[in-house]
Amino acid sequence: MLLVIDVGNTNYVLGVYHKEKLVKCWRMATGSNKTADETGIFLYNLFEAAGFDVKRIEAVIISSVVPDIMYSLTQGIRKYFNIEPMIVSAGMKTGIVIKRDNPKAVGADRIVNMVAVNEIYGGPAVVIDYGTANTFDVINEKSEFITGLITPGISICAEALYQRAAQLPKIEIKKPKSIIVKNTVGSIQAGLVIGHIGQTKYIIKQLKEQLGFSELKVVATGGLARVIDPDKQIFDILDPVLTLKGLRILYHKNR
Repeated sequence: MLLVIDVGNTNYVLGVYHKEKLVKCWRMATGSNKTADETGIFLYNLFEAAGFDVKRIEAVIISSVVPDIMYSLTQGIRKYFNIEPMIVSAGMKTGIVIKRDNPKAVGADRIVNMVAVNEIYGGPAVVIDYGTANTFDVINEKSEFITGLITPGISICAEALYQRAAQLPKIEIKKPKSIIVKNTVGSIQAGLVIGHIGQTKYIIKQLKEQLGFSELKVVATGGLARVIDPDKQIFDILDPVLTLKGLRILYHKNR
């Protein structure tokens, strides 16, 4: 079995693959103040609670955008799983040509997502990941990463309003039934969610027009993707575990 771990700024997601099948998945809050022992024991107990024999894990691959967590995570895996984890990094075999001024500066999570889209769905495609930040990354039919955008995520925007505007409350992030709202909470929800829906539609439209990709596939992932397109009118494909699939593909390309 293969353990895949995607470490994001807000959450980290773990998945267990048996061959090509994802048999278990967990989502945890990212925290950087745990020791290697705390991390290793926590993961070990997680497997025990789910009825998995840790000894069945043969390999581990990690993608991370949070450097502060990596020492405790990797040391915990070495100590309690007795496995040297593979870390997604520049120079790995990806099957993608990164057309950027500095390819090494591209986030590991973005590379993993593009690998998954390229291998599973093919280009031209834009993969949109809704997380702490929203990323829009485009690969063409030649498996080249040709452009990408980064915008603030919905949660960051909501938190900024709460932190910087004294009279605005924390709110649940969800799409209101109508843009006609009659209270402060509804006003924030409508502004944030409908605003991000408009942003998504406009960016997709501009990418299609400026790149000349009339048949550009739109593949979405991330914890808040469903909030953006609850009626399934924007995305061609919604794949909640796209990053985990990409990690599995990358492991087999580089083992």
